[in-house]
Amino acid sequence: MRNIDRNIRALLCGAAAALLLASAPALAAIPIQHWTQPSGAKVYLVESPSLPMVDVRIDFDAGDRRDPAPQAGLASVTAGMTSKGITAAQERPGAPTPYPQAMDENRLGEAWADLGAGFDAGASTDRMSFSLRSLTDPELLPKAVQLAARQLGEPSFPEDVWLRERQRLSAAIREANTRPGTIAGHAYAHAVYGEHPYGHETTEATLGRIGVADMKAMYQRFLAPCRAKVSVVGAVTRAQADAMVTTLLSRLPAAGRCDPLPAVPEVAPLAAPVTRQIPFASAQAHVLIGQPGYKRSDPDHFPLLVGNYTLGGGGFVSRLTHEVRELRGLSYSVYSYFSPGLHAGAFTVGLQTRPDQAPQAIQLARDVVAKFVAEGPSEAELKAAKDNLIGGFPLLIDSNRKLLDNVANIAWYDLPLNYLDTWIAQVQRVTIPEIRAAFARKLQPQRMVITTVGAAPAH
Repeated sequence: MRNIDRNIRALLCGAAAALLLASAPALAAIPIQHWTQPSGAKVYLVESPSLPMVDVRIDFDAGDRRDPAPQAGLASVTAGMTSKGITAAQERPGAPTPYPQAMDENRLGEAWADLGAGFDAGASTDRMSFSLRSLTDPELLPKAVQLAARQLGEPSFPEDVWLRERQRLSAAIREANTRPGTIAGHAYAHAVYGEHPYGHETTEATLGRIGVADMKAMYQRFLAPCRAKVSVVGAVTRAQADAMVTTLLSRLPAAGRCDPLPAVPEVAPLAAPVTRQIPFASAQAHVLIGQPGYKRSDPDHFPLLVGNYTLGGGGFVSRLTHEVRELRGLSYSVYSYFSPGLHAGAFTVGLQTRPDQAPQAIQLARDVVAKFVAEGPSEAELKAAKDNLIGGFPLLIDSNRKLLDNVANIAWYDLPLNYLDTWIAQVQRVTIPEIRAAFARKLQPQRMVITTVGAAPAH
């Protein structure tokens, strides 16, 4: 890669110095501006002038939940392949680009290095995301935006590179499947989600069914300006942000591709408890316990957030840690969490223990969950949970990148624009009866999945 020239290095040093000066988190209001472009793209902006840089995230409803089951992993590999090269630029009247030529992955990487900027892509369960980070220097930012527009809108999806990547990914899958944690996770997801896309597993076989034509078809079907939710945080004005977003999306074909996407079915609740005990020669048994939880749009979100901090999300101050680790020494680490999304993401309790102790640890963890669902936290536990969550809130927004993640979630889940401003008050308002009622609505302790890998057989 070519060296970043002096003016970029100087700007980076200046940005680092400004970051140190601005490192103390501020709890002032975070005004989020929101508008819809003529293309239909929805834009969310937080002006943050303290650093001469900007972060942009573009989200599309093209995550893993859109994968056909026989081609699980399609969204992820499609996103990953966008960095492997771009085609020659399509001519756009009145919109010249400084990067008209085709580029392979090496030339594309060099172009980004020359700008001192970066453009990344990936897919999660619900969305395909593209992220741009650049300094706002007027000599650099327009070039970074133009290059990002090319990579977003005109990826080449080279066949030979995909064949190489498929071999690499297949090797990574084979290696991962030698680990008990991976085996437990796959078995658990399938048991919790059934045939829902959240439970699909990317395998060598599903990768073998994916070709370049499938990636191009997914791109054409799901990526269009009208489907984009764009979050921007940085030293730009609304006018600058609007122009940036227009350019970023300008090379995505738009005609006739804004019809409603097909609905994805909801996660089915468990009809009965499920037990999966998988033999594996390991020093530790890996245990996952849980069931479908809740959608992010659920009004019980804050009671569940605060309650789970006490149950198993608060590390050493949680009930599960106290009972399973501290009192009985059955596990070094035990935790619980909810993973809400567009559909009901799982509630999960996880731990590792000695294989011969697995039955005792599982029963104890289940008892702790059942008691918490029935009784909720004590007043002292509730106060501690609120104090810790509120005390840690500044760390969730203490950088542009973290703030961008939060703004993107607000955009994706259609949360109120003042969500971050009211977050602390929402936590403070949670009561014990609300936690108890929310957990009773979401969890059925006697009807859970129990997945164990590496435990000694029960006698």
